[in-house]
Amino acid sequence: MTETATITVRLNASLKQQLEALAQSTQRSKSWLAAKAIAAYLEQEAWQIQQIEVAVEQANQPDTEWVDHSDVSAWLETWGTDEEKSAPCP
Repeated sequence: MTETATITVRLNASLKQQLEALAQSTQRSKSWLAAKAIAAYLEQEAWQIQQIEVAVEQANQPDTEWVDHSDVSAWLETWGTDEEKSAPCP
């Protein structure tokens, strides 16, 4: 069996009621639902942080080329118009 630990979490009354209702309707414990929610949140956040680290590493490469913000803004303002422009290049 997997080793577990106990933590305490403060919830506002509305969130606690929602958790209790979900636990009842799914026939799962509040602890099981909370653990699943925390695991999903941590997985999502870890993925996001990993992707940010990859992007920063790419941005810091000496051969990285940049497009000026004003060029990108001007291009985006044409989206959905009859005069939509091509994406700006570095």
